[in-house]
Amino acid sequence: MNSSIKQSFPPQYDNINQATKVAGFSMASDVLTGSLLRTLAAAKPAGKLLELGTGTGLSTSWILDGMDARSSLISIDNTAKFIDIAKQYLGNDSRLLLESIDGEAWIRAREGEKFDYIFADTWHGKYLMLEEVLAMLNAGGFYIIDDMIPQPNWPEGHAQKAMKLMDELEKREDLALTKLTWSTGIIIGVKK
Repeated sequence: MNSSIKQSFPPQYDNINQATKVAGFSMASDVLTGSLLRTLAAAKPAGKLLELGTGTGLSTSWILDGMDARSSLISIDNTAKFIDIAKQYLGNDSRLLLESIDGEAWIRAREGEKFDYIFADTWHGKYLMLEEVLAMLNAGGFYIIDDMIPQPNWPEGHAQKAMKLMDELEKREDLALTKLTWSTGIIIGVKK
């Protein structure tokens, strides 16, 4: 990032970032992605937002920072050790519901529910159950994924999964897509 451009950070970002390092969580979204998540959240006043893959709450803090007082965010993760960090620093925000649950179980239990913004930062909603998650998106809603260009922490064979997902998304007629080779590689879809 250009050092002459100052980036403002969410209020709890530094605390969460430090706890993330101590916990050894290496899959957190980067600052550029977080800033974009905040901006897109601000575009959904009184919106109903969903984050699949809380991690330790770094991206959650960015989303909350962009939301207005009438918006709500549900964020889920299946690793209690990490979501507990998010609960510690963000849990008293009344706009946020943090759930420690398996992604597939949560998606199946919420079938028919609709959202204005979905950040899919885990397997469910990205590489698994894509159809079910996209069915949850309102017309005009954002579908956002990151880590779509090769990352040093990708396991063997992950690049092929990412390419397959991009191909699937490009074939859809119900999404208007923009692929950004910026940050970790971001795709933004808007439901038609």
